[in-house]
Amino acid sequence: MRLVVLSQKPELYSTRRVVEAAERAGHEVQVIDYLRCSMDITAHKPRVMVDGEEIEGVDAVLPRIAASANFYGTAVVRQFEMQNVFTVNTSQAISRSRDKLRCLQLLSRKGIAMPITAFGHSGTEVKQLIETVGGAPLIVKLLEGTQGIGVVLCETAKAAESVIEAFRNLQANILVQEFIAEADGADMRCFVVGKKVVAAMVRQGAPGEFRSNIHRGGSGSKVKLTPEERSIAVRAAKAMNLRVAGVDMIRSNHGPLVIEVNSSPGLEGIERATGVDVAGEIVRYIEKEALLGGRAEDRVEK
Repeated sequence: MRLVVLSQKPELYSTRRVVEAAERAGHEVQVIDYLRCSMDITAHKPRVMVDGEEIEGVDAVLPRIAASANFYGTAVVRQFEMQNVFTVNTSQAISRSRDKLRCLQLLSRKGIAMPITAFGHSGTEVKQLIETVGGAPLIVKLLEGTQGIGVVLCETAKAAESVIEAFRNLQANILVQEFIAEADGADMRCFVVGKKVVAAMVRQGAPGEFRSNIHRGGSGSKVKLTPEERSIAVRAAKAMNLRVAGVDMIRSNHGPLVIEVNSSPGLEGIERATGVDVAGEIVRYIEKEALLGGRAEDRVEK
């Protein structure tokens, strides 16, 4: 099998691990920076080129698209779909999960529990947004933020009003979300491959930090999920039509709540915390699906 990994940086841990796992299984792997790709968009022979040379003979594509390059990255993924190449996560699924508002709306439609969330546009609705989520303390999130950037804990209604108005003056789109105090700065990352959770860890924020992101000083350790939590993680990934996903959830007094679904979850933290060969799990899934002609419901047709 010839596998293409779309990644801007071959030296990244997640990219390296997938390459190692695929080569160990006897496959040919090529890492391609999708920002260096160009596309020939024709009706009968759509092509993808890198540095002027056509990329041919590809059996499967694993997209590792950065949020900052989502528009161009998903265009490249879509072009491979036009060639009927198996893409682990489709362009539509990636775009769907990257839009935090759309993601939450789709989870809500599927009956998947999440923190109470409010969204509005008019500056006159600030008090209504705060009331909708049960008042302060509450969380204000930038829709475009990643890795905990643009997430603010507001401990009073007055502070919330100030933060919301400040973001509004910058023309930023935000979500207002209830604060789950009993989570105590911790959340769980469930790594879904296909129809199962292959690894899970609990992430604990640094002292005094309500955000649990490892990039922000948080720590990760292996966690045992309940059957309900496993089911919710798989359902959340399916709601996005993601075959490989990182589903983040928190434990609350009224059960597990999904807070985010990630289409390009990192491997470093979860492999080190759990000891699970997540890269190997991904490669084995690709082997099965690509060679058997696996398809996604929202794949772009040629």
